[in-house]
Parts: sequence; C-alpha cells; structure tokens
Amino acid sequence: MKIGLIAMSGIRCCDEELLRKGLTLPGFVERSETIASLPSLGLLTLAGMIPDQDSVEYFEVQDLKQLDPLPENLDLVAISSFSAQIPEAYTLADQFRARGIPVVLGGLHVTSLPDEALRHGDAVVIGEGEVVWRDLLDDARAGKLRRRYSSFDVAEFDLADAPMPAYELLDITKYNRLTVQTSRGCPRRCEFCASSILLTRRYKQKPIPKVLAELDRICELWPRPFIEFADDNSFIHRAYWKELLPQLKQRRVKWFAETDLSVHEDEGLLRMMRDSGCAEVLIGLESPILPGLKGIELKNDWKRRQWPHYIEAVERIQGNGIRVNGCFILGLDGQGTDIFDAVYDFAEQAKLYDVQITYQTPFPGTPLYARLEKDNRLLYPGAWERCTLFDLNYQPTPMSADELQQGFHELAERLYCEDFTQWRRKQFAKHYLYSRRHKRDDPLPVS
Repeated sequence: MKIGLIAMSGIRCCDEELLRKGLTLPGFVERSETIASLPSLGLLTLAGMIPDQDSVEYFEVQDLKQLDPLPENLDLVAISSFSAQIPEAYTLADQFRARGIPVVLGGLHVTSLPDEALRHGDAVVIGEGEVVWRDLLDDARAGKLRRRYSSFDVAEFDLADAPMPAYELLDITKYNRLTVQTSRGCPRRCEFCASSILLTRRYKQKPIPKVLAELDRICELWPRPFIEFADDNSFIHRAYWKELLPQLKQRRVKWFAETDLSVHEDEGLLRMMRDSGCAEVLIGLESPILPGLKGIELKNDWKRRQWPHYIEAVERIQGNGIRVNGCFILGLDGQGTDIFDAVYDFAEQAKLYDVQITYQTPFPGTPLYARLEKDNRLLYPGAWERCTLFDLNYQPTPMSADELQQGFHELAERLYCEDFTQWRRKQFAKHYLYSRRHKRDDPLPVS
C-alpha cells in the first residue's frame, strides 16, 4: 500500500481585528509562528510503525490549495487535525473519498466526536493510535476497514513499546524545533484541558532509553537541534528528569518544555535543567488574581494554593537563566475587567521574558465544554473553527462578551508591542543572565 499521512497545520483566527493587530505585534507573531511550524508527532509515530512492504508520504497542510491537485496514487489516507482545522480536514477527507481513496480520521477532536467524524471518513481512530494502527493497516490491505478503532477497548498502551517516530520524512530545513514526548497525561486535570489527557486513562512516562534514542535520531538529521518536549506537564516525576538531564547535557541540545509551577521548588533540578540546555519553560499561571482560579482543576485547587508564590517562583526559575513563558487565560469565571491591568502588571513585576494570553476556550470533549453547554452559555455551538484560543465562543461572567473581547484586544497591543517586549527581555538579561550586576533598571516604556 501507499499511505498518505496528512497533518492539518497552522494557526487560525476568526477575529479579523485581532488578526490585523497580531500581525504587527512581535511577541504575538513569534509564538504563533513557532506553534505553526511544529510537525505532527502523532503521525510521525504512526509512520514509524508502517512495515517496509508499504510506502508512506507525509504532508502538512495549512491551506487546502496546497493539495490542489490531490495526490491520486494513494491507497489509504490518514488525516489528523485539531478542532480549529477540522472543517477543512472534513472537506479534504470528502475529496479523497470522492476519488475512491479510503480515509481514516484521528486526533483529539475525532476522539471527542467520533460520530461526527464518521460522516466524513471510512474509519476513525479513537484515543491512542499506536495500539490499533497495525490492525487498521491489516484491515485496509484486506479491504475490510472497520468503522471504529478505539484504544479504550483494549489494554492501555505502554510507552515502553513506543515506536521510533519517522523523523526522516521531514524536510528539517522547514522547522525551528522538533518534538519529543516523554510522557502522556497530567495528574492536575484542569477543566479546560484538551491535551493528551483525552487520549489516555492515566499519566505515564516513556522509558529514558527510548527518549534518548529519539534524540539521537534527531541529532543524526539535525546536528545541535532545538527540541520541544511535547508533554502536557513535563516535570511531574523529578527523579526521572534528574536521570535524563545529564544525558541531555552530553548531547548539547537546546530545549523547551511545559511544566507547572512546582518546578521552582527544586533548585538542584533548575540548575540541571539550565546546564542541560533548557532555554525556556511554558507555565500555565492562568490568572494573576485569585478570581478565576477557584475550581479550575477538577481534583483540587492546587493552582489557587500556589498563587501567593507566583512572583517568587518566576524569579527563581528565571534566576537560573531559564526563560519563563507565563500563560494567562482571560475570561475565567469570576474575572472582572480588572484582569487586563492585572496581567500587564504581573508581566512587568515578574519581568516575564514571554507572555501568552488566550481566551478560555471550550474544546469538545472537555468538562468545560460540557458545563458551558449545560448552562446554555455557548455562543456558537459546534463552531469548531473558533477553537483557536484567540476567538470567543461563550458568555463570560461577570464580564460581558464585548468587555472581554475589547479588553483582550487592548491588552494584546500593550503586551506585545515592540517597546514592552524588548523591555521585558532586557530585564531578563540584566537581572538573570548577568547575575544582577546592574543596579538601575531601564525605564519602563509608557503603555
């Protein structure tokens, strides 16, 4: 068989005013371009499981015009997409099927809404693909695809059995970083989270030799690469990382990871992270004020309990020469219009190197979506193209939708303007990279 693997990629935004502003704001553009340039690790992993008797081609599609005309010589097409791109994924699937080419759909959105996806595909993969992929390929060769292949119907996939992703399918020159996964799931269980917790029943870790083998394979293709660890929450098991980090140091890679705030508690770990090439961590702070933090996690209010330590934690992490990208969700229940100044003031006080603001976004399959749907607060039910993190799709409280949208736009302009972006980065260099030897700050630009 000749198999086509198609990743729907790129950043979408329905808010035309924000899109116009964002294109002129350096901080906004940088992170958007980084996200847009990441390859699909899920599809590359499945490609690594395809036997030699078959051939495979990998495509990344930001615009349907990129596949015009469609490849005609494929025997099977597998499409993976996030929610924001799913309407285009369905259009593409319909076009392939009209030419008699069977289509399999998978990913987070399809896992949450398999019946919807089945209207556009011959089969769907629900949950983790590795555990069902070989059976699916056998059925496709026999012309007997089943409609559903679900990892939840079989034994939990063990990351000790994880295949080597087929990084060789990539044109490495197109990417500013490549992804490696060390874990799946997250014990925090935030109400809004639409990441790998939707694919697996539990938090699990990939054996260190597997991770190192993937890093070594990347280094064969790209000497001195930049790695993004594609984990929901990397440093849950600190002992694991303290064993892995010396091996990273030997490989002389630069890397980025997502983590919760607890990483600041371990100075030894922070030093090992920096020594092994950690350039930046992304931390979901969610709100710089208490309103909005209560109930954000389903199990407990861990982030709310950490709130008094936010500034201290950021200073400690950046004090070890590791940049912090602080992420804030605007429109959490309980946040008023004072949230916009609060985020700006926090970014200034903490001297955050990077800042990310998004709307609270009800992704399908999340407890947040179910709650807002039950309370009749969804503004555009089923409008998955609005699941971009930068488009409003629910009625906030106590703010109005107009107040939230206007405040978001104005805050984006203040946070991501050239002056404030450069001021924050100079402060990081002065206070953290150069050991606080400067006694006087640069003057803060007028916002």
